[in-house]
Amino acid sequence: MRIEAYTQVQKLYSAKSASKGAKTEKTSRADAVEISNTGKDFQAVKRAVEESADIREEVVAPIRAKIKSGTYQVSGESFAEKLLEKHNERKLLL
Repeated sequence: MRIEAYTQVQKLYSAKSASKGAKTEKTSRADAVEISNTGKDFQAVKRAVEESADIREEVVAPIRAKIKSGTYQVSGESFAEKLLEKHNERKLLL
Protein backbone atom coordinates (compact mmCIF):
# COMPACT_ATOMS: atom_id res chain seq x y z
CA MET A 1 0.00 0.00 0.00
CA ARG A 2 1.36 3.35 -0.96
CA ILE A 3 0.99 6.15 1.56
CA GLU A 4 1.13 8.85 -1.13
CA ALA A 5 -1.98 7.44 -2.81
CA TYR A 6 -3.88 7.50 0.47
CA THR A 7 -2.89 11.13 1.05
CA GLN A 8 -4.01 12.11 -2.46
CA VAL A 9 -7.37 10.40 -2.01
CA GLN A 10 -7.82 12.08 1.36
CA LYS A 11 -7.13 15.50 -0.17
CA LEU A 12 -9.63 14.79 -2.93
CA TYR A 13 -12.43 13.94 -0.45
CA SER A 14 -11.68 16.84 1.87
CA ALA A 15 -11.79 19.25 -1.10
CA LYS A 16 -15.23 17.94 -2.11
CA SER A 17 -16.65 18.23 1.41
CA ALA A 18 -15.32 21.78 1.75
CA SER A 19 -16.95 22.80 -1.55
CA LYS A 20 -20.27 21.33 -0.43
CA GLY A 21 -20.21 23.47 2.68
CA ALA A 22 -19.57 26.59 0.62
CA LYS A 23 -22.59 25.96 -1.61
CA THR A 24 -25.11 25.83 1.19
CA GLU A 25 -26.86 29.11 1.81
CA LYS A 26 -28.22 30.13 5.12
CA THR A 27 -31.91 30.83 5.00
CA SER A 28 -33.72 32.13 7.98
CA ARG A 29 -37.22 30.87 8.46
CA ALA A 30 -39.51 31.63 11.33
CA ASP A 31 -41.87 29.06 12.77
CA ALA A 32 -45.49 30.07 12.70
CA VAL A 33 -48.59 28.59 14.30
CA GLU A 34 -52.08 29.27 13.08
CA ILE A 35 -55.05 28.20 15.20
CA SER A 36 -58.36 27.52 13.46
CA ASN A 37 -61.66 29.01 14.60
CA THR A 38 -62.65 25.62 15.98
CA GLY A 39 -59.45 25.54 18.03
CA LYS A 40 -60.13 29.05 19.33
CA ASP A 41 -63.69 28.06 20.28
CA PHE A 42 -62.34 24.98 22.05
CA GLN A 43 -59.88 27.14 24.02
CA ALA A 44 -62.67 29.51 25.07
CA VAL A 45 -64.87 26.64 26.26
CA LYS A 46 -61.96 25.02 28.09
CA ARG A 47 -61.16 28.31 29.84
CA ALA A 48 -64.83 28.72 30.88
CA VAL A 49 -64.94 25.19 32.31
CA GLU A 50 -61.70 25.74 34.23
CA GLU A 51 -63.06 28.96 35.75
CA SER A 52 -66.36 27.41 36.85
CA ALA A 53 -66.72 25.85 40.28
CA ASP A 54 -66.35 22.08 40.62
CA ILE A 55 -69.04 21.81 43.30
CA ARG A 56 -72.49 23.33 42.93
CA GLU A 57 -73.01 24.66 46.44
CA GLU A 58 -76.74 25.34 45.89
CA VAL A 59 -77.24 21.58 45.44
CA VAL A 60 -74.71 20.31 47.96
CA ALA A 61 -75.49 22.63 50.90
CA PRO A 62 -78.99 21.26 51.69
CA ILE A 63 -77.80 17.65 51.45
CA ARG A 64 -74.81 18.42 53.65
CA ALA A 65 -77.11 20.00 56.24
CA LYS A 66 -79.41 16.94 56.25
CA ILE A 67 -76.46 14.57 56.67
CA LYS A 68 -75.11 16.67 59.53
CA SER A 69 -78.47 16.67 61.30
CA GLY A 70 -78.96 12.95 60.66
CA THR A 71 -82.15 13.37 58.64
CA TYR A 72 -80.79 12.43 55.23
CA GLN A 73 -82.52 9.27 53.99
CA VAL A 74 -81.74 7.32 50.81
CA SER A 75 -83.75 4.31 49.78
CA GLY A 76 -81.79 1.25 48.74
CA GLU A 77 -83.90 0.88 45.62
CA SER A 78 -83.22 4.38 44.30
CA PHE A 79 -79.52 3.97 45.04
CA ALA A 80 -79.43 0.65 43.17
CA GLU A 81 -81.33 2.13 40.22
CA LYS A 82 -78.90 5.05 39.91
CA LEU A 83 -75.93 2.72 40.25
CA LEU A 84 -77.19 0.46 37.44
CA GLU A 85 -78.03 3.48 35.30
CA LYS A 86 -74.47 4.83 35.61
CA HIS A 87 -73.05 1.38 34.96
CA ASN A 88 -75.08 1.03 31.75
CA GLU A 89 -74.07 4.52 30.59
CA ARG A 90 -70.41 3.68 31.13
CA LYS A 91 -70.82 0.38 29.30
CA LEU A 92 -72.20 2.20 26.25
CA LEU A 93 -69.23 4.59 26.23
CA LEU A 94 -66.70 1.78 26.19
